[in-house]
Amino acid sequence: MIELDDVRAAARRLAAVAHRTPVFTSATLDQLTQCRVFLKAESMQRTGSFKFRGAYNRLARLTVEERRRGVLAYSSGNHAQAVALAAKLLEIPATIVMPADAPSIKLDATRGYGAEVVFYDRYRQDRLAVATELARQRNLVVVPPYDDPDIMAGQGTAALELMEDVDGLDMLVVCIGGGGLMAGSSTAVKGVDPSITVVGVEPAARDITRRSVEIGIRIAVDVPATIADGLQTTQPGELTFEVNRRHVDTFTVATDAQMIAAMLLLFTRLKLVIEPSGACALAAVIAGNVACAGKRVGVILSGGNIAPDRFAHFVTAAQAPTG
Repeated sequence: MIELDDVRAAARRLAAVAHRTPVFTSATLDQLTQCRVFLKAESMQRTGSFKFRGAYNRLARLTVEERRRGVLAYSSGNHAQAVALAAKLLEIPATIVMPADAPSIKLDATRGYGAEVVFYDRYRQDRLAVATELARQRNLVVVPPYDDPDIMAGQGTAALELMEDVDGLDMLVVCIGGGGLMAGSSTAVKGVDPSITVVGVEPAARDITRRSVEIGIRIAVDVPATIADGLQTTQPGELTFEVNRRHVDTFTVATDAQMIAAMLLLFTRLKLVIEPSGACALAAVIAGNVACAGKRVGVILSGGNIAPDRFAHFVTAAQAPTG
């Protein structure tokens, strides 16, 4: 459904709009993991996550008539902010369907970009059904968070940049929620160098992509109990699943505790503030859940949108004495 050329085309659209996010290294991290780790800090992307890449790429391809109608997105936060900002830049009206318990920092930012927010109950309502009905009533163009070729291609530009900035990667490790970042990233990686191993990391509470790939069909679960709110999807995307089952070499998981440990290390050693979802991929590497000893490993830190008090709670708890 997408190819390397689609990712490269997205990179051209984003060149003058998105940030080319930095790559960080740490001697402490390398010693701890016994590999050479290169961290792609998408927390420093516009809106604080990789999501801006896909959102802008999708909206930039709308027709004049579609732009006039306006767009609707549904998201727990990062995609919401990304669509809101992309719509503002392109002068497109935006409506965002968000869970009532969405983090306040993400809600405030979404509204700050000028989007209208409509709430739903993530535990009692199907967000897709809510969004689809609202889009029908208002004649809006739906911009899904991951299950769209333009979204996937846009997200893949993060991995494309990483490969351009770091020579000789042996492995790329990426978190998986709905699968858009991984679909775009794995397409870019396998298109440039098929020998690079692609590893997908999910929260231990909802490793649905791994299990879906094992049995060959998409499975669905209830909303998982994990601090990684950006990865609380209940089923792999239909399109992203088909891409990821072809391109991802192996899957693993990270626990909430491992994500917090990664957040603490990133803060103390690299002075980076990363949300739990954003730390998920690195958490698996640090915990030894990824066989990477002696390899050059790229890791995408997917986002940094977390309220100060919540971040402080996590990292303080991680340092608290036990016993």
